Amino acid sequence: MNNDDIASNRRDFLALAAAGAALAAAPAAQAAKARSEHLKFLEGFKFKYSQVADWPDHNGGMGLMYTLSYLLTTPVGYAAPASDVGAVLVIRHSTVPFALQDAAWAKYNLGAAFNIQDAEAKAPATRNPYYGRTLGLPPMAADAALEKLIARGVRVAVCNMALTVLSQMTAQRMGLKPEDVYNDWKASVVPGAYVVPSGVFACHAASSHGCHYLFAG
Repeated sequence: MNNDDIASNRRDFLALAAAGAALAAAPAAQAAKARSEHLKFLEGFKFKYSQVADWPDHNGGMGLMYTLSYLLTTPVGYAAPASDVGAVLVIRHSTVPFALQDAAWAKYNLGAAFNIQDAEAKAPATRNPYYGRTLGLPPMAADAALEKLIARGVRVAVCNMALTVLSQMTAQRMGLKPEDVYNDWKASVVPGAYVVPSGVFACHAASSHGCHYLFAG
C-alpha cells in the first residue's frame, strides 16, 4: 500500500468516525431539546422565595387562593420586596378543566360532566369559573383568577396525563374520536399555561428548582 492509499484510508476512517459521532449525538440532542421543552414552564424562574402549589382536586378553588395568598403575604412575612417572591401552580388530576378556555367548557358541557357549578347561573358551568373571574369565591379573591395570576408571573403547569385521560372520557361520553377531543383540549389550554408530561413531574421539577411544596387540593 502506497502513501496515497494510506492517506485515503485515513480520510475515509475519519469521515466514518465523524458520521458515527454525529449519529450518536443526534438522540442526545433530541433528548436535550425535549427536556428543554418539558422544563419551559420554569425558564427564567428564579426567586429568593418560591412555592409550588399542587392542585389536584377542586377544593373550592384553593389552588388559586393559596397561590394568591402566598404572593401577598410572603413579602410581608419576610419584609421583602414582592419581586423576591415567585409561585408555580400545578393543575392536575380533576382540576384540568380549569385550565381550559370558555369555548371548550361550552362545547363539551364540562360543568355537567365533572359536576362543577356556575355560582352565578346556579347551574352546571358552561364557562371556566376561574379564568377571568372567580365565581363562588369571596369578593376579596378577585385577584386569584387564573388569568390574573398568570399576568402577575405565576407559572402554571397543566398535567398532560390528566388532559389525555379526561379528554378520552369525554370523547367516549360524546361518541367522538379520542385524538380529536384531546387535540382540541390541548389547543384550548389558557394562554400562558404550559402543558407538561404530568403534574407530579411538574411538582418535582419545581421543587428541584427551589420551590417549597404546598398541597392545595
